[in-house]
Amino acid sequence: MSDHFTLPDGTRLAYAVQGQGTPLLCLPGLTRNMADFDDVLPHLAAQVIRMDYRGRGASDWTGPASYTVLQEAQDALALLDHLGVAQTAILGTSRGGLIGMLLAHLAKPRLLGLCLNDIGPVIERAGLERIGTYVGRRPAARDLASHALRLEQFNQGFANVPPSRWLSEAAHQTTVTADGLDLAYDPALREAFLAGLNAPPADLWPLFDACAGLPLALIRGANSDLLSAATAAEMQRRRPDMGLATVPDRGHVPFLDEPESLATLHAFLKALP
Repeated sequence: MSDHFTLPDGTRLAYAVQGQGTPLLCLPGLTRNMADFDDVLPHLAAQVIRMDYRGRGASDWTGPASYTVLQEAQDALALLDHLGVAQTAILGTSRGGLIGMLLAHLAKPRLLGLCLNDIGPVIERAGLERIGTYVGRRPAARDLASHALRLEQFNQGFANVPPSRWLSEAAHQTTVTADGLDLAYDPALREAFLAGLNAPPADLWPLFDACAGLPLALIRGANSDLLSAATAAEMQRRRPDMGLATVPDRGHVPFLDEPESLATLHAFLKALP
């Protein structure tokens, strides 16, 4: 069950708070929503805060010009303010990790630590182009079972994943209508994604380096096409204290409830002040 709050510009954002302990803001991927963390939620000994970005899930659609990492970072801070949370750790999946690094740069005093799920300062073009083939396009499958099979075939680098997990992923990522499946987000997100894809690449290493002094962890799919092993190695070189899990049989992104992911998450949570 989610709640809503209203931003200064009138946008209503959906969020949920569960559990007790150190606040942990869980930020999902580009097209995802708070359901992304359903399976890892029972394993997190923390006060878990989840949100749907604008244009995703149960939040208002506000148009492609507003679907930016900067806007979503500002919205995350507004949610923390709404909840009266002065400081939080962040678990960021893909785009959520970019938001986390940006917050380390813009609002470091609000952060207790950052755990990145298959994202870093260098984003591989091949992975972005693969995402570009589907973002904003309505699923061709007419039912969840068919879409689950498509997800299994499309997601590169995954193996030994039970069919029930792909069915769960299909349910998280779509809405069921009388006319088949639809996107669980504003299709105009495609415009925002393509604008970023076609823009000159930005140097994101300063954002990563802004995490200095914060507990830091990285979970990487061993077969990821978005975060290379070389980038992960450079991240570890710059931050030798960074927790690192390489999850076998996973591409972009690990589900977070794999044994390797959980071990790193638990160590990260224990390291928080």
